[in-house]
Amino acid sequence: MENKVILVLEDETPLLSAIKKKLELSGCKVVGARTVEQGVGYLEDLDKVDAVWLDHYLLGKENGLDFVAKLKSEDSKWKDIPIFVVSNTATSDKIQAYIKFGVDKYYTKADNRLDDIIDEIKKTLT
Repeated sequence: MENKVILVLEDETPLLSAIKKKLELSGCKVVGARTVEQGVGYLEDLDKVDAVWLDHYLLGKENGLDFVAKLKSEDSKWKDIPIFVVSNTATSDKIQAYIKFGVDKYYTKADNRLDDIIDEIKKTLT
């Protein structure tokens, strides 16, 4: 995962820091955002983003589903970026909505360790 750029959208600062640290230990460059607006801004500013780690709940008016809708729209230059949703919410309606938009994987925080999620992202990016 050397030199891979991961955009992490997470509203909880301590969790964002933990995710960032673990991904950096795997050799990634990590950019953290806490709102959809920040995340889209980073996508516009960066030369490339290899994957997105996304929480459903974010600061501001928009949530993770709004972010995925923007990325996966027909005319989006970012539609091919893999998205990994990691959220506390696991209702089947929400999971199905994300899957329908084309996210690569949906994880519930309570059921998955950070290391396991990072291992799966590594597999996707290699």
